[in-house]
Amino acid sequence: MAALTIGALARRAGVHVETIRYYQRLGLLPVPDKPPSGFRRYREADLQRLHFIKRAQRMGFSLREIGELLRLEQADCRQVQQVAEQKLAQVEAKLAGLERLRTLLAEAIDTCRQQPTSGCELLRRLLEDEA
Repeated sequence: MAALTIGALARRAGVHVETIRYYQRLGLLPVPDKPPSGFRRYREADLQRLHFIKRAQRMGFSLREIGELLRLEQADCRQVQQVAEQKLAQVEAKLAGLERLRTLLAEAIDTCRQQPTSGCELLRRLLEDEA
């Protein structure tokens, strides 16, 4: 692959130019030296790093966590595994919370279906003081 301008890199990676600049400010992507011609050139490794960032985001990692993963690039796999295990625990906690929410909403809707004219159970539950 020939060296790419930032615009070409953005198109190849499926991101905006400003996204690349933002990742550079965060230290997720290196800023290439600016040659006398005035146009920075990006390499295949930069494109691969952008793909890595996007895949990690799809897996639910925050940019801070992605930075941590990138710093562990040459580390022992156990360290990466620990980061992934922490993320899995967060995902499982979110799923448990969503399941509780689903149950509460389903119960309120069911009550509304059974007693459609005796006041709104959903509104009553929202108005209740949880103290």
